[in-house]
Amino acid sequence: MFFVDCYITFNRNLNVFPFMCPLVDDVGSFPLPEGVNSETFMQAYLKTREAIINNQDPVADEFMQKNFCQVVLESFRKKLACDLDVVTFPQQFSGLRQIGDAVHEAMMQGSFIVENSRAVLPEVYVLNRYAKELSDEFNRKILLRVCLFGPLEQYLHEVGSIAYPDVLEGFAETINRFAKNAVLNSKYIETRVISIDEPSYGHTNLTASPELIVEILQKAYNFHGPIRQIHLHSTSGINNLLNVKGLDVLSFEYAASPRNIYDVSKNMLEIADKQIRVGIARTDIDSIWAEAYEKGFEKPTGDQLVERVEIIRKRYFEAKEKYGELLTFTGPDCGLGSWPNQNVASLVLKRTVEAVKQPTFYST
Repeated sequence: MFFVDCYITFNRNLNVFPFMCPLVDDVGSFPLPEGVNSETFMQAYLKTREAIINNQDPVADEFMQKNFCQVVLESFRKKLACDLDVVTFPQQFSGLRQIGDAVHEAMMQGSFIVENSRAVLPEVYVLNRYAKELSDEFNRKILLRVCLFGPLEQYLHEVGSIAYPDVLEGFAETINRFAKNAVLNSKYIETRVISIDEPSYGHTNLTASPELIVEILQKAYNFHGPIRQIHLHSTSGINNLLNVKGLDVLSFEYAASPRNIYDVSKNMLEIADKQIRVGIARTDIDSIWAEAYEKGFEKPTGDQLVERVEIIRKRYFEAKEKYGELLTFTGPDCGLGSWPNQNVASLVLKRTVEAVKQPTFYST
């Protein structure tokens, strides 16, 4: 089991019982810093990726250092300052293109399998490069979460809904190579979680049998070391995923999709030897904006957009009551890339952490 103890204090007038907390993480996407041009960042990302592949030092290049390396570093610092237990690299480039661009290059050579030397995530490179600096600054070993769009999502985007097993296997092998190359384990930084994200699973019909889906995902998850998550937007079809060997933790939205929690029982997880991550803070910013406008807030502040700690904490307790020790991770529903700015996005993370980690008191 992957637990941390919540911080507990003792008061002589109250009995305080230890309360096992899940690890608090985030799903990944995060706004660019104010003043950073998205097109310039994209160009710097692509240039940095090629530099890493060619064994060149992007930090030594002023354009890459300023417009990619420092942007990633400062964004990650923002997340670390929110006191998350496990922090996803700031996904500020297209998640689909992150893998898809490399797949396109492989397709030009007649394959759906990306060469191992080209299966790199520039953000992971940068964070590893600055790991000691970050570890010293925050006085902790950095526990990193890596997120990747999975083979099913990539296939739906690149090929379509008709399943060709050999092509799907190629996508799975590519995802596996990206995952293996993102495993860090040093004194200063450790890849604690790798999440393969399948947001369309359960929404879009892929003409693959349940057995083929299981086979493809098992191939993608064929690596060791980090905890292996899958992030979903829907719990439809989740029974198939319970049979995936190598998958440790199922993750789904709860805050914006309350009914999801009713589709997954603790008994199902116990039988399958799986654990759960439940999203407890809303991140569906378009709906949140619309609701704020209906309440008369034409220009809502961050405080008006982000849910109160009490609301997030209530969901956390509901999930904890349902899943008990099998709830090993929690955090916001999804990423925060569409939020107005980094400060408001950070407030979502801070309030989620507070909701989970504030001590629980039981009076007698």
